Amino acid sequence: MEIRSISKEHFPEIITIYQQGIDTGNATFETTVPAWEAWNEQKLPYCRLMAVDNNTILGWAALSKVSSRCVYEGVAEVSVYVSQDHRGKGVGEFLMKNLIEESETQGIWTLQSGMFPENEGTISLHKKMGFRVIGFREKIGKLEGVWRDNILMERRSKKVGVE
Repeated sequence: MEIRSISKEHFPEIITIYQQGIDTGNATFETTVPAWEAWNEQKLPYCRLMAVDNNTILGWAALSKVSSRCVYEGVAEVSVYVSQDHRGKGVGEFLMKNLIEESETQGIWTLQSGMFPENEGTISLHKKMGFRVIGFREKIGKLEGVWRDNILMERRSKKVGVE
């Protein structure tokens, strides 16, 4: 497995993996995949990674801003999605390890992620990678007309923003 940067040419495969996550009903509040322009605008221009093996994209990870306020420049929200055919094989951990390393080179001191309590694989991955639960948001949003809870986890860098 190797890490490569995501560009527009990879988007059809990236968005297929994202749709697989949407289809689980436990990966995101989103119900439709965005066009490249929207996805590109939502994600930070760096830390757009994909795990590739034999020219097959196994999964992807990217960061989004959490706020436009300058005090939060070093805080980003994590997205990690793994192809349904490659879940449970270490792809998520490989992506997250590389995402953490690259985020620190970009000055990110806190990574955060919100997830559904039912998404046990994602919770386990985040805990394994040094994230901790910092909150539980009850009925924070509706998905397909049903109120859903969300667990908020974060990882504080031991290299960036340390004083």
